Amino acid sequence: MSDTTNLIVKDQPTTAPATTVGLATATMKRRRRILPSTSPKFMTGSIIVLAIVLFAILAPIFSQNPRSTGNEALQPPSAAHWLGTTKLGNDMFAQLAIGAQGSLLVGVVAGGIAIVLSLIFGVLAGYLGGWREDGLALLTNVMIVIPGLPLTMVIASFVEQRSWQLVAFVLGITSWAGAAYVLRLQTRSLRTRDYVYASKVAGERSFRVILVEIMPNLLPLLTAQFLFAIIFAILGEAGLSYLGLGPNSSITWGTILNDAQSGQAIGRGAWWWFVPPGIMIAMLGAGLALINFAIDEVINPKLRNAPEAARRVRKAAKTKGVTA
Repeated sequence: MSDTTNLIVKDQPTTAPATTVGLATATMKRRRRILPSTSPKFMTGSIIVLAIVLFAILAPIFSQNPRSTGNEALQPPSAAHWLGTTKLGNDMFAQLAIGAQGSLLVGVVAGGIAIVLSLIFGVLAGYLGGWREDGLALLTNVMIVIPGLPLTMVIASFVEQRSWQLVAFVLGITSWAGAAYVLRLQTRSLRTRDYVYASKVAGERSFRVILVEIMPNLLPLLTAQFLFAIIFAILGEAGLSYLGLGPNSSITWGTILNDAQSGQAIGRGAWWWFVPPGIMIAMLGAGLALINFAIDEVINPKLRNAPEAARRVRKAAKTKGVTA
């Protein structure tokens, strides 16, 4: 009897049976391995963008009127004027702070307009299919062929009084086509999934199917496209303003650069007039680009795993060389 008992005990598995908690824990571990860890690109980009946003919100509170001409002209940075003054005696720190608000507003509004148009011409076209997709795709292809920035310059040159809202609107309606094309292709792939077919068979309306079944899968892509639209709008506004086609009733980083160019800041050696706005534009573009790269790694696992694969290849090559 004892031998039979020992055999039975030995034949029993040593591991405990799987429980609900154990299965849930294993599932969470697998998800953690699938999801990327905290990306240094995302952290760095977020810190840069957050710092610029806080500067745009808080700095105008502690600075003087950016249009005040009561200061001495072309003064270098000092304790009284941290970033010096312009040709007209404007305080550069105050102009840089107000210009941050203007540039950020142009970027966010233009990016919002571009992403809404991308949803209309991209997601709707990809989901509906048929002649409706062909019509929306035709308009998208026409806008892709037309160069955006030259078209923006032509539109802005016909308007004498240009506010930042008008510039943001023009930049938004000329920068949505590329994102719409990408979203249309992705939506066409998603509309053939089983869960989308199940929703249609259950009698769900098209609006709810798009909102509940398709849109959550497009969120990372939408975020990346929105950030790209903001970068394009800020750089586009800076380029238009430098050429004298930007807002003429608002202060942005681009209008500061235009004033520095017309005031011959380089010839006068007034580096503090054009270097700070240029650095701010470059830093904001770099921060948004880093966040965009981090989101791309979430969308495309091959980009996330590429550094690790490259390290393995180098290690294998090094090991093979040592063995040989």
